Amino acid sequence: MSPKAQGVKQAAANRKAFHDYFILERYEAGIELFGTEVKSIRAGTLNLKDSFCTIKDGEIFIRGMHVSPYEQGNIFNRDPVRPRKLLMHKKEILKLNAKVMQDGAALIPLSVYFKDSRVKVEVGLCKGKKLYDKRESEAKRQADRDIDRTLKNFR
Repeated sequence: MSPKAQGVKQAAANRKAFHDYFILERYEAGIELFGTEVKSIRAGTLNLKDSFCTIKDGEIFIRGMHVSPYEQGNIFNRDPVRPRKLLMHKKEILKLNAKVMQDGAALIPLSVYFKDSRVKVEVGLCKGKKLYDKRESEAKRQADRDIDRTLKNFR
């Protein structure tokens, strides 16, 4: 048996999600992939920008995640934007479904990473930001930058 690669290596992050949503909770899920898709993700050719998760019949799916076809692949390459099943415990899925139905929250993939040679997806339970919330968070980020810059100049 070959030794597994240790540690966590991020493959992609959904920065737009942090701009458009308040992240209430985070969950880790496995993802059902085919061999050439794993190789393509390892090469870093995936995009989470417009992706989201849906729950149907007690199963959770990620939609809109674009995994480019593997260049050295063959006829086994799959559709780049096909819905992919996420692997979570049934109780977690039911709990998430209840929160989505009750609170009107959304399930958004925040990042894809390798954890001990397995592909994992970080899913966030998110609430949408209004325009004024986005402006407020941008103003706070800018103020923090100014403070850091000023402190750096005084040292």
